[in-house]
This record gives sequence, structure tokens and C-alpha cells, in this order.
Amino acid sequence: MIPVVDHILGRFSQDLGVDLGTVNTLVYAGKGIVIREPSIVAQHKKTKKILAIGTEAKKMLGKTPAAIITVRPMKEGVISDYDTTLSMLSHFVRKIHKKPGGGFLLPRPRIIIGVPTNVTEVERRALLDVALAAGAREAYLIEEPMAAAIGANLPVTEPVGSMVVDIGGGTCEIAVISLSGIVCGRSLKIGGDVMDADITAYVRSRWGLALGEKTAEDLKITLGSAYLSEGEKEMVVRGLDL
Repeated sequence: MIPVVDHILGRFSQDLGVDLGTVNTLVYAGKGIVIREPSIVAQHKKTKKILAIGTEAKKMLGKTPAAIITVRPMKEGVISDYDTTLSMLSHFVRKIHKKPGGGFLLPRPRIIIGVPTNVTEVERRALLDVALAAGAREAYLIEEPMAAAIGANLPVTEPVGSMVVDIGGGTCEIAVISLSGIVCGRSLKIGGDVMDADITAYVRSRWGLALGEKTAEDLKITLGSAYLSEGEKEMVVRGLDL
């Protein structure tokens, strides 16, 4: 696009930064995070009709009848269900970038999406395609460790090494950054979801209690800590007695 035209269009649209996570989706616009919702979609099992997205869909976890399923369209940082991911991202983009009273605000936004360091070209293409299909006039990708380093104000452009460890819901991104590039990095397919599963398995084997997905996550958030804490903390949880 011609730079002058692009500059003019930019004055009438909001550029969006998107973290399409396995567990949560965050959208940055302007000066802060404007959307922070679960990466969950509720849909009819047979017709695939979308019934709820994000926060409203998460409220339905473990409470839906057999005809309704809740889907996580992202897995380990990449798209596992293209159509559902498109519906989810389109929903979030429209929440931010629509005219008062309805309709899409033109020109469309530019969107940049964070990706794991080891994604394949096919996975990169799928993310770019879904961003454009969701309404972006231009779409870009940035490695998640680089985005995290920039957000933490690390000296990414200087000739010094900065190490980033970004633990997400589906992946753990580790990278050393220097001179505006990733010197070395690795993406591990382990994150908060694995912790939730381990909590569920432990409670089941120790007390014979089956916890729901949300309950296990709440337990982790309430009692979990990256540091050793003084004393013991308690929390009441409810589940299915096995």
C-alpha cells in the first residue's frame, strides 16, 4: 500500500495486537488491553451453529446439554479448528471496530498476531488467513517471546542478551533476544492446561472427586504460586463423588 494512503487510513482505524492463546484471547488497541476473554466457543453439536463466544461460552462449561459442546479452537498456540477460530476472532474484532449502532467501521484495522517460535509455514499462513478473513486490511505475525520482551521494555535492539520465559495455557515459550532478533528459542507444548489436568488427576486419585475444568483452573489460580509460600492455604471445591 502507498505509505501516504496507509498513513491516512491509519488515522481512521485502530491497529490491533492479538494474542490468540489456547486458554485466553487478548486484544490490544490504542493504549491498553481492550479484550481479555477465554478462547472458548459454544456451538450446536450437529449444526455447528455458534451459540456463545468468550466469557459467555466459558460460563457454559460443564453445564451444557448433550446437543451443545464447548470448543477451544486453538491448541498449543496454533489453530486446530479454522472455522471456529475465524468466528471467534471476527467476534472480538467487531466488538472493538464497529460503527455505533452496527456495521463495520471502515477502513478495516491492521492486525498483528503473536505466534510460537516453532510454528510451521502452514500454521503461519493459516493465522494470516484467519486475520484477513476476520476483517483485517493487513495482517502480520510476531514471535511471542519478542512481543513479551517489547512489552516488558527489555533492550531488544541492543547488543545484550535478554532471556524470556512466557508460560501460556498451551505452550511455554523460551527465548534469548538480542539485536532485534531471537538468538535461540524453544517452544514447549506444556502450559497451564497441563497443570489443570494434573490437579484434576491428583484430586481424583487422592479423594475420589471429579473436578470440572473451571474448578481445577480456579484451584490453581487461588492456591498456586511460583514461590514457596509461608503456611498452608485452603479452598473449598465441589465436584462429582466417584
